[in-house]
Amino acid sequence: MAKFCPLFSSSGGNSVYVGCGEDGVLIDVGMSAKQTDIALHNIGVDPDSIRAIFITHEHSDHVKGLRVFAAKHKIKIYATKGTAFYLDNYELSTAKDSLKCEVMGEDGVEAGEIFVKPFRTSHDARESCGYTLDTPDGRKIAVATDLGYVSETVHNAISGCDLVMLESNHDIKMLENGPYPYQLKERILSGKGHLSNDACAEEAVKLIGSGTTRLFLGHLSRENNFPELAYQTTHAMLTQAGMQEDSDYILKVAKPVWEDRAIML
Repeated sequence: MAKFCPLFSSSGGNSVYVGCGEDGVLIDVGMSAKQTDIALHNIGVDPDSIRAIFITHEHSDHVKGLRVFAAKHKIKIYATKGTAFYLDNYELSTAKDSLKCEVMGEDGVEAGEIFVKPFRTSHDARESCGYTLDTPDGRKIAVATDLGYVSETVHNAISGCDLVMLESNHDIKMLENGPYPYQLKERILSGKGHLSNDACAEEAVKLIGSGTTRLFLGHLSRENNFPELAYQTTHAMLTQAGMQEDSDYILKVAKPVWEDRAIML
């Protein structure tokens, strides 16, 4: 049975665990190695059982604890070519054990019995990506955050997945009227920034229509969003489309620190 758990999800730090049987992987390590160890133990996972770490991009809220955690548990690291180059030359270069990030191609790789495949995303990073994961019990999971917009590539990659973690970063009005400087607001709202609640809700309707039954809203801004607001925005649009919660879909908001049990598929 597949197990999905966003250990951390916010503009302060991100990490997602996906496992099935004896195999498990992490998407990003955006909090300290100690915090990641504790979060994994809290969901009953031994950090030494992690088969591989897959990095979406090099921003600190996704790689903060990577070097120490990967070295401590001797775990392989994968990323796209552009991200791997940055990690090797900056984030991992000071590791005592010569850590190297392996470049993964578009065809994906196997981590134990979990098959992981990247898809390109639009974000202001060197070569950002999201991931789809096929588990040995036939489930398909997608992690799609840090999206400037939902491109055709992203939509095609995540459509039909059993579970999708989709970015619902900000409420546009909160962002526009908030304390951020103008340039930062423009960056977030741009095609290489982050996905708004409204844009997330629009894609959610398409996803549930394509067969997705479990949807996590992730990477919420602490300054420009509220979990209740992100939830209500997507829930309202799904209801308007004639879809019923707990019948057609399950909708959850990924908290900054995991508070509930992992989702079993």
